[in-house]
Amino acid sequence: MGKTAFLFPGQGAQFAGMGADFCEKYEESALVYDSASKAVDLDVRALCFEKNDLLDLTEYTQIAMVATEIALLKAVLSKGIRADLAAGLSLGEYGALSACGVMKDEDVFRIVRKRGIYMQNAYPEGGGMTAVLGMDGDKVAEICEGVAKESGKVVAVANYNCPGQIVITGEKEAVDAAAEKLTEAGAKRCIPLKVSGPFHSALLKEASEKLKRELDAVGINDPVMPYVTNVTADYISDKTPIKELLARQIYSPVRWQQSIERMAADGVDTFIEIGPGKTLTGFMKKIDPSLKAYHIGSVQELEKYLEDKDA
Repeated sequence: MGKTAFLFPGQGAQFAGMGADFCEKYEESALVYDSASKAVDLDVRALCFEKNDLLDLTEYTQIAMVATEIALLKAVLSKGIRADLAAGLSLGEYGALSACGVMKDEDVFRIVRKRGIYMQNAYPEGGGMTAVLGMDGDKVAEICEGVAKESGKVVAVANYNCPGQIVITGEKEAVDAAAEKLTEAGAKRCIPLKVSGPFHSALLKEASEKLKRELDAVGINDPVMPYVTNVTADYISDKTPIKELLARQIYSPVRWQQSIERMAADGVDTFIEIGPGKTLTGFMKKIDPSLKAYHIGSVQELEKYLEDKDA
């Protein structure tokens, strides 16, 4: 019998209206939005459900995404769906922490709200991120290191998403210079991303230190099931390193492909992405098409999953 993992997406998958159908149908989900609103003193329902200009600003995106992921998770659990492991991409790691019982949801909401503000303000201008398509991760890292050394500016790998999709991050000038070199070296395309900062780069060390102070004030538990951390792609099954890893995650590369490969090698053959968008399900197809990948982002998808599971 293969194992199942819950996966939670990161920033970028948000859209106005996300989670509204769950809020209407499941009391468990509605309570999550109320709890999030109370914890961070914001109308999180309005932020998620109504068209607005705040949803794409990092300091608001992060709380909206995580509240929605946890709201959907509660509905999934209410249907008796269980997993053996969890993982989340970048911000999504907080969805995984909730699934593993590491922190109280109220604390998750407060930490994520602060995380969004610190990341938004860490490097207000001159940062950028670019997706590099069709090139091996080691080669991308090597070229970024060369550009950083030559220019004295920050540019590095932010995400190892899946084969042929690596994201780079840093000072805009250096990111653009690296993109040029990567194209010359054979990358199929380099696509600048619409983001508000050079996430997962050394430029966010200050935000990391601030977050660490917030984390130090929060109680955490040993995970009830292991999760895979972005920073090392290793299993975390005891609470000792968690705060340190969450602080480091802000400026370290996200080893997503390595995380999925690690779980697959250990017998996980079913992955359920819980949250808006189908980003992670898309990555799964490129990482290993033989793995079963499901997406639950709407009530309809949850019902279809239950039908398929029992068929």
